[in-house]
Amino acid sequence: TTSEPQHFEAENPKLNVVLMDFGAKSNIDRELLRRGCNLTVVPAHTTAEEILSMNPDGVMLSNGPGDPAENTAVIEEIKKLTDKKIPMFGICLGHQLMALSQGGKTKKLKYGHRGANQPVRDIKANRVYITSQNHGYAVVSEDLPGNAEVSFINGNDNTCEGVDYKDMPAFSVQFHPEACGGPLDTAFLFDRFIDMMKENKN
Repeated sequence: TTSEPQHFEAENPKLNVVLMDFGAKSNIDRELLRRGCNLTVVPAHTTAEEILSMNPDGVMLSNGPGDPAENTAVIEEIKKLTDKKIPMFGICLGHQLMALSQGGKTKKLKYGHRGANQPVRDIKANRVYITSQNHGYAVVSEDLPGNAEVSFINGNDNTCEGVDYKDMPAFSVQFHPEACGGPLDTAFLFDRFIDMMKENKN
């Protein structure tokens, strides 16, 4: 994680996003900047109060390594942010941490998902996407809280690959939409986050 907050200006800024850096890949920055988001990247243990003082239009939870359940202090801060109903988008570890903040559970996979050819199925659209993944833990679908529903599942083992939250402007995915298996694939999820922030401002 970054040791100090870093700020990046978009060419034609429309929104302000805080990215909690748990080991974030640079392409997350690029995907947000090219969509008109001024971006402040903050260390993993930044408090909710510090993030709220930045008046963000949305909060991004990045990818990162390790057992998500060990990050108890971070999970508590994410819970405080979700209680404020700030638009939130989580990727990989961020997806797992968001689920844990809502009372969900995670588990270690017998076989982790690695590589740039992992199939995931969009449940609502009934469409399969080829995704890039690198993780050894997964959110347990059966233990999601009542405010959450599975949005994507893995095409190989049916594990949870995405969650939508019904009582707050938040969603997350286990795979990497910023590292597409093909030319565009799931980069549309960044557009969904942008639309969510704009709608929340109105």
